[in-house]
Amino acid sequence: MSERAVTEDLNPNHIARYQFDRVIPFIESLAQSPGMADWLFEPEQVLRVTLPVRMDDGTIQIFHGYRVLHSTIRGPGKGGIRYHPNVDEDEVRALAAWMTLKCALVDIPFGGAKGGVSCDPRKISQREKAAITRRFIAALGSNIGPHTDIPAPDVYTDAQTMAWIYDTYSMMHPGHNNLPVVTGKPLDLGGSPGRATATAQGALFVAEHFIELGGVQGLSSLQGATVAVQGFGNAGRHAAKLFAAAGAKIVAVSDSRGGIFDPNGLNVAEVELHKDHEGTVATFDGVKHLGPKEVLEVPCDVLIPAALENQITLENADRIDTKLVVEAANGPTTPGADRVLYGKGIHVLPDILANAGGVVVSYYEWVQDLENQQWEEHEVHEKLRKKMRRATERVVTKRVALIESLGAYRDAWAERSDAEVPEPDMRTAAYTVAVGKCATAAEQRGIWP
Repeated sequence: MSERAVTEDLNPNHIARYQFDRVIPFIESLAQSPGMADWLFEPEQVLRVTLPVRMDDGTIQIFHGYRVLHSTIRGPGKGGIRYHPNVDEDEVRALAAWMTLKCALVDIPFGGAKGGVSCDPRKISQREKAAITRRFIAALGSNIGPHTDIPAPDVYTDAQTMAWIYDTYSMMHPGHNNLPVVTGKPLDLGGSPGRATATAQGALFVAEHFIELGGVQGLSSLQGATVAVQGFGNAGRHAAKLFAAAGAKIVAVSDSRGGIFDPNGLNVAEVELHKDHEGTVATFDGVKHLGPKEVLEVPCDVLIPAALENQITLENADRIDTKLVVEAANGPTTPGADRVLYGKGIHVLPDILANAGGVVVSYYEWVQDLENQQWEEHEVHEKLRKKMRRATERVVTKRVALIESLGAYRDAWAERSDAEVPEPDMRTAAYTVAVGKCATAAEQRGIWP
């Protein structure tokens, strides 16, 4: 590992705060009031619970769960629950903060939340996963609810996990319409058509529109564009299919065990069948085999990190060979890597924009459940398309405005601080829009009492 990689801070919560602080010079109310900035970033509630679970072999194993409610300034908390060995409080804090900004950026009436259990879902049975889920939701009790904090799927959780969450909460809160307590549910339990593909579909809409707006030199559309996807879970798998259906050529994909590369293009359907049968894409025949992170470095027009945080870092940023990064995962690019990519002329469509499709359709599911309705899939699809295109335009327009007024922002900030005012990239623009909307809502509401 290089010296730069050793010295880079990869703590997700520190990264989230760094990204937040970099846009303060562009938001007058926060520039004048450091206390307001602290209020907007710090979570409202942090829960840590201990989960004893009887395993299939009769032993009792202890798991640790977390739920962070970051902000209710713009509405109830909203955010996924993930099961992964690396889940800890700092990760969940960061993910919850990113959710607040994501909801603000796409203009849906939620704040941010996030949860997770530290476990390895690849080493537990379906019954054990159900037991962990039910114990976790029982431990959270009334800290989640249809009008306070609404979970959803995330890494290694799915519609079945959400069904267990709904059932557990409903058993604890009888006599109410509890369907809106969680989104991403099966269709027969109040789920929304289009939710399973929503994260990837939103990423496609954002990428397509950014290219249409002239954001990527040398690309006028996705037709014929080469695409590499890191991660072959829900978001990555659907992204590969949807980008291929839009005319792109998928040249590389990967999962936690390895990656595959074919410059002539992969048959995504065949790769999916292999993944379902073998449990990995890494053993697919007739292609070049890569390490899990090597897929990030293959030459391509569009790179889609759809796995976990801290995948594009100072250690590998110089080797990224793409025109556009579309962050289908949360926090895949570190601040140091952001600067390297920007210097290379590579635009990054940030996570709070690129993967917001999941929470947008979760919002639509929540609305349908509250009203005891179910919309047609084409309705959901069209609403999502409009929402993601508007958000993309909002970010592109803000970036142009920030660049035009950069001198004035730097002069004003120089009177308050010696800190650098960054040249605005797409992440800076997205954060400025999102944090600005949260600051406005906070000012309008005031502090009670």
